Amino acid sequence: MKYIYIKTWGCQMNEYDSSMIASLLENNNEYLITENVEKADILILNTCSIREKAQEKVFHQLGRWRKLKNNNPKIIIAVGGCVATQEGKEIFKRASYVDIIFGTQTLHKLPNMISEVQENKKSTIDISFPKLEKFNYLLKPKKTGSTSFISIMEGCNKYCSFCVVPYTRGDEISRPCDDILFEISNLAENGVREINLLGQNVNAYQGRTFNNKICYFSELIRLVAEIEGIDRIRFTTSNPLEFTDDIIEVYRDTPKLVSFLHLPVQSGSNKILNLMKRSYTTEDYESIINKLISVRPNIQISSDFIVGFPGESETDFQETITFIKKINFDMSFSFIYSNRPGTPASKMKDNVDLKEKKKRLYFLQHLINMQTMMWSRKMFNSTQSVLVEGISNKNIMELYGRTENNRIVTFTGKYNMIGKFIKLKIKKIHTHSLKGELI
Repeated sequence: MKYIYIKTWGCQMNEYDSSMIASLLENNNEYLITENVEKADILILNTCSIREKAQEKVFHQLGRWRKLKNNNPKIIIAVGGCVATQEGKEIFKRASYVDIIFGTQTLHKLPNMISEVQENKKSTIDISFPKLEKFNYLLKPKKTGSTSFISIMEGCNKYCSFCVVPYTRGDEISRPCDDILFEISNLAENGVREINLLGQNVNAYQGRTFNNKICYFSELIRLVAEIEGIDRIRFTTSNPLEFTDDIIEVYRDTPKLVSFLHLPVQSGSNKILNLMKRSYTTEDYESIINKLISVRPNIQISSDFIVGFPGESETDFQETITFIKKINFDMSFSFIYSNRPGTPASKMKDNVDLKEKKKRLYFLQHLINMQTMMWSRKMFNSTQSVLVEGISNKNIMELYGRTENNRIVTFTGKYNMIGKFIKLKIKKIHTHSLKGELI
């Protein structure tokens, strides 16, 4: 029996990929997943290249694992994900003790690659792009939780000037509609009540149906809503450029789609959006939000922001602040701009010093936090439908669940409530969480 340890960095797509790896390996009777790195025979690092110095972070981690391999030369080290796709054989040059390099689209080959290393005692690499081949190796899910991510497409065609995703995940390609519905149906049979449709740009989805017609994203949501047992639908992430009216219509007539949307805008300055090659304006974005509010008056919006992008002046930053107030964003993922090698933005002059970037980021995050608290206060004494996900990490005597608008709520309840929707009255408010009481 071989023990596998998987370390995952990055987005939900990486988490989804790691779950696929675990299922593939656990399906082979020779492997078991362990959370104890020192017990493992095979170490797998699933990497992310979005943030600054991603490569150095990988090599620092590999350096720690090298010590384990020095003590046990039979340990196999595998590196996958976006950094593996981006760096390729360069990883072998800097870390010759690595045995396997696999890409974002070749994780399904990992069991065979492990066997190859064990038999031939030689390193191996496959970072090719065989499109959606990896999804052919999906296994019927075992007993799972109450909520689950489902990948509906891979890659991105937008080529924003700051982003490495098109280079590490490839061009946009959509999974067949019926494959997605079959996977979700299996999950529903195993107790999943909430589905989060996943992709780099989900609203660009154009999957083929059994009769070779195109199923667009709006239609896919409606089909998912028809699956018995699925009572709540989310999706992440989407691009304002393709947030079309047919998607807005789904919010009007599909109650299972939550009144909470994560729609990255990145900046409130049209000049910066143009430099980012985002291909829309703040006016376009605002128009989408206004249309959504017209059909879902209570919808809450979260977003992404990059602070200190090359060319961002103080005026540009203040335009972003004004825009945040105008839209009244509920939450955000906000970061200081980091130069990603190989992207067009990496060739731009970075005119904002780090101290100023940090100052702007702090100001922006403080504003968003105040708006988050304002939205949370509106929930005080309200009754919320909560999907119970498990036992609270902070107090084993409490359970936790999630509201439709993506707030974590802790409460005192019974273990058999896990996996079910319950009604809670909100009695305490915190910035990013709530305290509830059973009704």
